[in-house]
Amino acid sequence: MLKSVVFFKRRAGMAVEEFQRYWLTTHADVVRRLPGLRRYVQSHTRLAGYAKGEPVYDGIAEIWADDLPALRAMVEAPEHAAVLADEARFIDRATQGAIVTQEHVIKDGPVPPGAAKNVEFVTRRPDLTVEAFQRHWRMVHGPLGASIPVIRRYVQSHTTPERYARGRTPRYDGIAVTWFDSTQTMRVSATTPEYAATRADEPNFIAPGPIPIIITTEHVIVP
Repeated sequence: MLKSVVFFKRRAGMAVEEFQRYWLTTHADVVRRLPGLRRYVQSHTRLAGYAKGEPVYDGIAEIWADDLPALRAMVEAPEHAAVLADEARFIDRATQGAIVTQEHVIKDGPVPPGAAKNVEFVTRRPDLTVEAFQRHWRMVHGPLGASIPVIRRYVQSHTTPERYARGRTPRYDGIAVTWFDSTQTMRVSATTPEYAATRADEPNFIAPGPIPIIITTEHVIVP
């Protein structure tokens, strides 16, 4: 299956709680009607993430379809027009972006209710081809990240080759998602030697500079 990952900020002047409530209820009902929808997950940036200012995104939406033709049919359906119309009621469309990805489960495991879902937006090092970047990320970096003992689950979502066609440059080359029991457990992970080794490997394939990150709570809308 393919997964479309959509990331965005809320409409200006809208309270975070109001945004999350609308997204989780009214908008979720609109998205449920999309034809060919196999799975739909919302991940809301945690309120604690606003304590030091605005996060890069207020959350991500993940939508699964069987394949690229199914995803295209979904976008061309009249139900998708209704989704776009409703987005204007709570999303700042100028901040919105999306990538189509292929998931790679690096570490599989049970995720407890209310787990902290860490989402990192990854851009490849500019001197690497897409193929070299994806190979290193999955085959070298993946096992390093999976070795961090407190990670419950770890998934890499690689931007699909079609997004690079005709010289296009997608917003991100992929998204790394890790689940932890809690934010406290996340802080514990940062003290481990396995974490240090994982971070030390990042310059080998990730572009220089800070990596955009949001810590979220996951809501599975369509299982």
